[in-house]
Amino acid sequence: MIDIQQIKQRFEIIGNSPLLNREIEKTILIAPTDLTVLIIGESGVGKEVFPQIIHQNSSRKHGQYIAVNCGAIPEGTIDSELFGHEKGSFTGALAERKGYFEVADKGTIFLDEVGELPLATQARLLRVLENGEFIKVGSSKVQKTNVRIVAATNVDLMKAIRNGKFREDLIYRLNTVPINVPPLRDRKEDIILLFRKFTGDFAEKYKMPPIHLTEEAKMILIKYRWPGNIRELKNITERMSIIEQEREISAEVLKTYLVTLELDQLPALMNSDFDQQTFNNEREILYKILFDMRKDISELKSLVPEFNKLNSQVQADRTHPVYQHPVQDEPVLYADEYTEEELKEPEPEIFPTATMSLNEVEKEMIRKALERNNGKRRNAALDLKISERTLYRKIKEYGLE
Repeated sequence: MIDIQQIKQRFEIIGNSPLLNREIEKTILIAPTDLTVLIIGESGVGKEVFPQIIHQNSSRKHGQYIAVNCGAIPEGTIDSELFGHEKGSFTGALAERKGYFEVADKGTIFLDEVGELPLATQARLLRVLENGEFIKVGSSKVQKTNVRIVAATNVDLMKAIRNGKFREDLIYRLNTVPINVPPLRDRKEDIILLFRKFTGDFAEKYKMPPIHLTEEAKMILIKYRWPGNIRELKNITERMSIIEQEREISAEVLKTYLVTLELDQLPALMNSDFDQQTFNNEREILYKILFDMRKDISELKSLVPEFNKLNSQVQADRTHPVYQHPVQDEPVLYADEYTEEELKEPEPEIFPTATMSLNEVEKEMIRKALERNNGKRRNAALDLKISERTLYRKIKEYGLE
């Protein structure tokens, strides 16, 4: 019989969510095996505790446990960190060095943010997973290691594969058993429990009475999206514990700390009937961008009268005859025949109408100007108030030769 509560107490896991309990149960079941595990979850959900549960409940618990943050190691040194290097293999390699896979032999290695590994390092990791072999940087000697690999990521690895940033064969090796750590927004029953735990911890740490929430503030705390998950909740609780003199936190005070998402501007997210699971971080970002664009849209609307005035002028120019300059026809000059000053001359913009694209308007105006001037390009260029060089290029571009 699996005692989940005992595991929670031992590893200080707070929460009674069925989703969380299911993943803990799965972790305990696979711990005694040597299966490779991939832990999937958003940033801040607490993925790092699951490799420790696996290691401490396996036959390798007396061996080394090494946690490596793959995203924090520079690309140029990641191979040396993981697999070691020989003396003189690169500048600064003053002595031979053992890598994590050699040090963790007969133990467990936790590769956090595995999606950040360079492709070359991914190939080396695949060899370790397939036959337990690796080669130090600067060496040709194949070495063996007996290590269990637990990886974690908050990256969509299938999307990374499509973008050519992650090896497809590697994900199948890593993802023998997936552990999906639920985000905090899917563990609403645990939010207040976690908040109370953090308030007690910080009250003890800073020698002050713990803060507590009004009922209205509790509802806001529960309905908030928590894009930063448990880490964000902990940071906000700590800031309020230090800054607020009043120990009872009202809804108005709490909102000032929830800066990641403007609750008042997104009433849909405050609606208890709204299906929160249909949202993800990308959609939250889109909402934020749309609200930030309000000012820009208002400014664009103010330009509409000027645009309409300009459009009317363009339509009038297309229907009224244009004064023909009595200019003698001259041969076309090519770009290399113009002076440097002429080439630098700014070119006026040709604006689109409300019903045509920019290219369509430009092509139509050039065609009309050529017709009015009987195909004489120099006159047409003067008619359009653009340089002959620009007209020649546009004629070729739109096939009006």
